[in-house]
Amino acid sequence: MAATEGQRDGERLRCLVTGASGYIGGRLVPELLQAGHLVRCLARSPAKLHDHPWAQDAETVRGDVTDAASVAKAMRGVDVAYYLVHALGTGSTFEDTDRRAARIFAEQAHAAGVRRIVYLGGLTPKGVSERSLSPHLRSRAEVGRIFLDAPVPATVLRAAIVIGSGSASFEMLRYLTERLPVMVTPSWVHTRTQPIGVHDVLRYLVGSATMPPDVDRAFDVGGPDVLTYREMMRRYAVIAGLRRRLIVPVPVLTPRLSSHWVGLVTPVPASIARPLTESLRHEVVCHEHDIARYLPDPPGRPLPFDEALALALRRVRDVQVATRWSSGAVPGAPSDPLPTDPDWAGGSLYEDDRHLPVDASRASLWKVVEGIGGDNGWYSFPLAWAVRGWLDRFVGGVGPRRGRRDAERLRVGDPLDFWRVEEIEPGRLLRLRAEMRLPGLAWLEMYVETDTAGRTRYRQRTLFHPRGLLGHAYWWGVAPFHAVVFGGMARNIAQAAAKGTRAPGRAPRTDRTGRHARFVRIIRR
Repeated sequence: MAATEGQRDGERLRCLVTGASGYIGGRLVPELLQAGHLVRCLARSPAKLHDHPWAQDAETVRGDVTDAASVAKAMRGVDVAYYLVHALGTGSTFEDTDRRAARIFAEQAHAAGVRRIVYLGGLTPKGVSERSLSPHLRSRAEVGRIFLDAPVPATVLRAAIVIGSGSASFEMLRYLTERLPVMVTPSWVHTRTQPIGVHDVLRYLVGSATMPPDVDRAFDVGGPDVLTYREMMRRYAVIAGLRRRLIVPVPVLTPRLSSHWVGLVTPVPASIARPLTESLRHEVVCHEHDIARYLPDPPGRPLPFDEALALALRRVRDVQVATRWSSGAVPGAPSDPLPTDPDWAGGSLYEDDRHLPVDASRASLWKVVEGIGGDNGWYSFPLAWAVRGWLDRFVGGVGPRRGRRDAERLRVGDPLDFWRVEEIEPGRLLRLRAEMRLPGLAWLEMYVETDTAGRTRYRQRTLFHPRGLLGHAYWWGVAPFHAVVFGGMARNIAQAAAKGTRAPGRAPRTDRTGRHARFVRIIRR
């Protein structure tokens, strides 16, 4: 069906994208730009988008989908509004938050004269009442219904498992299959689902912008294969060149136990794994492919499961992962900015400050700093970092296995093991915010400086803002280990930078504890 007058294929539209720091949103923005559209991103923390390759080509405004005023401002002059956010995992009231945000979004889109809302939701099972669905699927279905009941025409795309490098579903599948040659699995491994490649999801999202104005409905979108999770794991093993996996389903693993099992084996924390595994108890298969009437599939599309999987694996191995499931904020993790504004007046801020000269150029030192974490490690007492990471996983945190998006380059918003990049000044500063479970907020800062004698200097600062008495007790409880962990880290970073630049046999100028180390408690008044 051809697009009607006023909304023709090739027309340059202004698109609002929410969730641009997330997995799908971060990939959709460059696709919309490539299609010739103008893009505006609504973000709670615009700084998270500054380092994306497309940042200079898109407009970014600060706001939140639960704040009507900021949504109204973002909607001005917009033709198509993409809703790619959800409150999943933020607590027991996440369904209320999703409902309120969707209503605000629909109301403000109507008030601003937006032509179309596009929403990516979840595929729901046929014949199952909404009340019987998992909270995750139930909320997705309700949000879609809110948009379809609104005055603005809506395209609601309903997808099951999305297969792409970095997606949460792909990471779960990948790590479970690679790490466990023998698996005792929950019964949901026998549930049928219809996975879809992320490239096809993006193609449908971009194409939805130019749908005719009279189209106001939901579409099931999926790949050509209907598979059980067990079949997907076995196919993964074949494509990845692994030995055949032995999979033994048992009926005793509840969704809660399953989520902890997934959280233990994979980088996906239990807070995200639980809603995903709860949804796997439902059979989710497409019941129509009507979207092809408006967005015809090119030859070979949608991609078969094996091809989508092989493409995702190739991108992971070639370190070409544009976004990851962890690109978005982690539920329950601290998200506050660095405590430098007046709101922190009167609070306590603990600090561990270390600095030492480095026999290397600033560029060499920065290369080591920017390459920290992931497979490169943290340059200090690996066992201590591993134990801290496993403790975090045990209490439902993100743990240490999120790794890095890119082995050499970081950008604001990137996850880095159990930290997140909060600020980068290339060649000078890397600031990380802790996303591990803590009784307070923590940051790690690494500076590349030049001292008064013109030598390269490395400065490392750890900051902790305690929450309540437990926070203070935590700081003083771990303080005795700082000389080993953070002192060793500073020394080893300096040595790593100096290896290729210092004269043979010349040792770096450091002492056993990290020269000029300072351990203080700061009281802000």
